Amino acid sequence: MAATQYIVEGGHRLHGTIQPAGNKNAALPIIAAALLSPEPVTLHNVPRIRDVETLVDLIRSVGAHAQWDESNAHSLHIHAQTLHAASLDPQLCARIRASILLAAPLLARCGEVHLPPPGGDVIGRRRVDTHFLALGELGATYQLSERFHLTTTQLRGADVFLDEPSVTGTENAITAAVAATGTTTLRNAACEPHVQDLCNFLVTLGAQIEGIGSNQLTIHGGRTLSGGEFTIGPDHIEVGSFIGLAAVTRSELRIAQAGVRHLRMVLLGFERLGISCRIEGDDLIVPSGQSMKIRADFGGHVPKLEDQPWPAFPADLLSIAIVTATQCDGVILMFEKMFESRLFFVDKLVSMGARIVLCDPHRALVHGPSLLRAGTVESPDIRAGMAMLLAALCAQGKSTILNVGQIERGYERIVSRLRLLGAHIEEVEDRRSRR
Repeated sequence: MAATQYIVEGGHRLHGTIQPAGNKNAALPIIAAALLSPEPVTLHNVPRIRDVETLVDLIRSVGAHAQWDESNAHSLHIHAQTLHAASLDPQLCARIRASILLAAPLLARCGEVHLPPPGGDVIGRRRVDTHFLALGELGATYQLSERFHLTTTQLRGADVFLDEPSVTGTENAITAAVAATGTTTLRNAACEPHVQDLCNFLVTLGAQIEGIGSNQLTIHGGRTLSGGEFTIGPDHIEVGSFIGLAAVTRSELRIAQAGVRHLRMVLLGFERLGISCRIEGDDLIVPSGQSMKIRADFGGHVPKLEDQPWPAFPADLLSIAIVTATQCDGVILMFEKMFESRLFFVDKLVSMGARIVLCDPHRALVHGPSLLRAGTVESPDIRAGMAMLLAALCAQGKSTILNVGQIERGYERIVSRLRLLGAHIEEVEDRRSRR
């Protein structure tokens, strides 16, 4: 398939209703955890994006049958009746971070796994220590070299304190604990909506998990898991992206079935930028005519928006918030605490006319509003790529966005969905791919 690029004409207002796709970060661990059951599992509301397709290819490579439903493009049937501990394809693993989520289910079913180092976004160092330390406490032994080799004779419950609330580390630990004999107490666990979805999925199959939604889980393992069906919840990161989209284009949008119960801190973060939303049932309405005035802290101090573990403001939305802040009146400090390379994309915004001071790898001072001008920019990772798309949609003139495969790893059919709202976006062949 030839690589594509986006040609985006900015300055157009959008209007209409958009529905977020299923949560990518829930779909990936759930697909992996489906390997725990030897019976058929059906997943609904699965986003058809590159990362998901790659993981589906990986579970097929170890013997699982996985097939998309012919009548419903977002339903996936998985039947892992027999699995074998094959060495996972390093090229497939290099495409996604989520390949590491296969460690726990393959350990449980096969007793060993050979895992190449995972890939994914290049946003700074992403340690894997938490995964192996947790799996080690649950009875796995591991050898780390060019490949990760994990073995176990029997996973067993334990009192596990995670050295950091890693999302994927928590998910691997949960999956292993469900398969382990005895009871596991998992402390300092991540509790994001996608972690909750994974827990609820496993409960649907017969697992017993207490404390879902908190940072301490009690998992009574060793139960035989049945088959079943599960519907993946909406992607709150997409919802936040669409809030930013509506704000920077001065548009009124309805975000349908937004999963508002998970959005309190997301909404508070955008309110700090002068953007308020209205809730109608499970829909979120972003009105036009927002104040777009950054709210100073008490005493007139420069406010700060920072990412932290859930339920604080999500790290994956900070790039979106930065672009949004360029269109707001005032000054705000953006503090990215988790990844030391994630903020480097602001140089691309500066080239488009944004007034941003990158203080260090973790902090950026945004002065708004800025009149953005069209330019040629490249998507460095999923979220920064979406942020650049938002910038192009509010800039004057036609912008070219390169490396759009990064965006499409996390946002399903984003071009066609935005076109339905009135966005002017063309997909054209990237001439560089001919070389």
